[in-house]
Amino acid sequence: MTTPEPQPQTADARSRSGRRLAFAEQELRLISALVLLIGLGLFLALPFVLSIGSVVFLPLTAAVVLTIILSPLADKLAIWGLPNVLASLVSLLVFLAIVILALALILQPAFALFEQLPDMVDTVGMRFAELRNQFGWIAQINEDLAELMERGNGPRVVIASPSLLQEMAFATPSVVIEIVLMLLMVFFMIEARVRLRQRLLLDRASFGASVKAARVLREVQDRVAAYILTVGWINLCVGVIVGAGAWALGVEAPIMWGGLAALLNFIPYIGPTLMIGLLALFGIGTTETVLVGLIPAAAYLGLHTIEANVVTPSILGARFTMNPVMILIALSYFSWIWGVPGALLSVPLLLTLTALFEHIGRPNLVGFVFGEPLFAENLLAKDPEEHGPRTSDPA
Repeated sequence: MTTPEPQPQTADARSRSGRRLAFAEQELRLISALVLLIGLGLFLALPFVLSIGSVVFLPLTAAVVLTIILSPLADKLAIWGLPNVLASLVSLLVFLAIVILALALILQPAFALFEQLPDMVDTVGMRFAELRNQFGWIAQINEDLAELMERGNGPRVVIASPSLLQEMAFATPSVVIEIVLMLLMVFFMIEARVRLRQRLLLDRASFGASVKAARVLREVQDRVAAYILTVGWINLCVGVIVGAGAWALGVEAPIMWGGLAALLNFIPYIGPTLMIGLLALFGIGTTETVLVGLIPAAAYLGLHTIEANVVTPSILGARFTMNPVMILIALSYFSWIWGVPGALLSVPLLLTLTALFEHIGRPNLVGFVFGEPLFAENLLAKDPEEHGPRTSDPA
């Protein structure tokens, strides 16, 4: 007995199915557009919220980043037999000891050099005055332009502003409170890391979600901690080389210059540029000629060029390679919000967001403009691991 063959689909049914499919695609595109607009609005509004509430959000963000960095050390100490509370405290104390030692090596000679800053500025002015005399026609053009500018200017009003010491005196209590809050949050976050992992893994409704949460947590922690540790060793080597070079060139306070080079190298692009400017200012201000004064800055520029283009990419590899445009955007974005602390936190935050987007899906912004889906993959599809291994269909 043969089974009847299914009737072919009518044109009307195919038309209705096509209309439903087109409507579903339009609806999905509309929802994607709304999600994109909401994300863009949050991106533009977030700096104002974070800047106004920096007393709360800056210590919290710094505490989260430090927790990610110090958790592997606390895990290692716990494996060696230390209790969780003691392992968390020791990891935090190790970080504080490194910071205090670095600041002691940098700040103590820096205060002595700060007193010589006015003399250095005068010397730099004299050096450039000598160069200007050699190019008198350029100086004459500048004087003519200055005279033209001053003719249309009326009386000037100078508003008195607080001195640097007064600003530091006003800012010190707030900074101390933020640092204390940050350290307390770091300790309690590190101490609670085991309970947080268990909650993330065990409180999920499905096995696939637990696996995905474990992957995200491990990827974020491994990537950020490995990056900071690797870059820290590289910057330490840069600092040692700069300190040895400063000592060989007879530059005053070589340990301070090595510490500054290591610290500023954590801030991409801007930190090395600032280091070159400081070395150039100090060199020109303490030597007899401009060319001799530029030797330390030129030597550091050569070292940084080799380190940034050869050493660091070969050590970090493709896993930590980031788009320089994204680094500059993150640097300017978080520096605009929080200043120097934001610049230091920009790369770890960018690494964290990159690891998260790799697991939840990156938005296809350019393709979305030309009609493609906002996400290349279907985020609603369930993880195959949630249902276990697939079995082959019977023949």
